[in-house]
Amino acid sequence: MSKSIIALIGNTPLVESRVLNTNTNVKLFFKLEGHNPGGSVKDRAALNMIKSGLERGNIKTSDKLIEATSGNTGIALAMIAGMYGLDIELVMPENSTKERVQTMRAYGAKVTLTSADVGIEGARDYAENKVTEEGFIMLNQFANDDNWKAHYKSTGPEIWKDTEGKITHFVSSMGTTGTIMGTSTYLKEQSANVQIVGVQPTDDSRIPGIRKWPEAYLPKIFNREKVDRIMEVSQEEAATMAKRLAKEEGIFSGMSSGGAATVALRLANELESGTIVSIVCDRGDRYLSSNLFD
Repeated sequence: MSKSIIALIGNTPLVESRVLNTNTNVKLFFKLEGHNPGGSVKDRAALNMIKSGLERGNIKTSDKLIEATSGNTGIALAMIAGMYGLDIELVMPENSTKERVQTMRAYGAKVTLTSADVGIEGARDYAENKVTEEGFIMLNQFANDDNWKAHYKSTGPEIWKDTEGKITHFVSSMGTTGTIMGTSTYLKEQSANVQIVGVQPTDDSRIPGIRKWPEAYLPKIFNREKVDRIMEVSQEEAATMAKRLAKEEGIFSGMSSGGAATVALRLANELESGTIVSIVCDRGDRYLSSNLFD
């Protein structure tokens, strides 16, 4: 029996592809981060950023917190901030799905929607202005080491343990890059031979949760040396694979997870043998008001 909802963060299932992977010499596993209580991989980073910040005294219960988000981090922060009695404002583009906005508000957060024309970069600018002009405290997932350290402490060790140290390739979509940075750091410490593969959208694609950042907005926690290979995926490929994951593997997820799975399957077809782990970062019910599953 768990003492609180926070105790349920992490230790998510690792399931093997039954249908999509057709290379019998390669094992492909999906790590189901939608099983976290807040519904995504971002629960890990949100908990570590808030808990560690409070322990160090960087955050006080009287502070007004603010964070720009494309969705999943905001939901996780809203849930965990509420449990710690913290006041938080979450800023996101106005074209974010209704489910995301309503979930954040259900957890008690204030949600501010910025123009879709300026995307997440505009939301980040808005939050930074509130910090400068009104004294808000920003967790800043893009530059906060507690983001990637959450995955160094939990995601990486779980994958190593659950694959019995047999993992050869780790695949993750790249947004804030916290997941891939922390997991890479841990896995490379166990074996320098583990290949870390990051997923980015093609130039003409818009995939929620995956970004190819302009240089000025590149997350400060990102270290290119921790990624062995970056592969691109189109919006159409990512959406098609999200549908296939649901229909053929029973894994209901969003488009960024479809993007990672697309790349993982490309790898599976390239390799003579190996063990691949691909992150399924959230659940598909977060996208029902979009046209993803139409």
